[in-house]
Amino acid sequence: MTQDDDFLTGRIARIPVPDHDADWERLTTQARIAMTRAYVPYSDYPVGAAALLEDGSVISGCNVENASYGLTLCAECTMIGALQMAGGGKIVAFTCVNRQGEYITPCGRCRQLLLEFSAETMHVRTAQGATTLDALLPQSFGPRDLEINNMETR
Repeated sequence: MTQDDDFLTGRIARIPVPDHDADWERLTTQARIAMTRAYVPYSDYPVGAAALLEDGSVISGCNVENASYGLTLCAECTMIGALQMAGGGKIVAFTCVNRQGEYITPCGRCRQLLLEFSAETMHVRTAQGATTLDALLPQSFGPRDLEINNMETR
């Protein structure tokens, strides 16, 4: 299997993850590579996203626009699709970048999508530095809430 094959299946590389400390430089590089594959004929605003999984592998995605703007997929959406197609996993670190390679913050919809696949603690690299998904999406509703509700009704 070649590196291109790995890219196409979604799994990019394995990164040693001592105590889930993210190698932000390497993760950002993968987001920048993904950004070059964005389909953005309308906005000309490419975005790349990359996530580090609990097993040390990296998954990435890019935004894909549509003439019907509401159907446009954010980079986080295609990344989550690639994650699921590659067998799933939990995200411990995430970043996304624009054409200039600058860190950008996920929109509200994507924050909720990331929550669905996040590890107990997930770090997000922003222009202001690393933070947690909980800080970006306070008082969120997600899978843990449904598990608690399901357990209480049994």
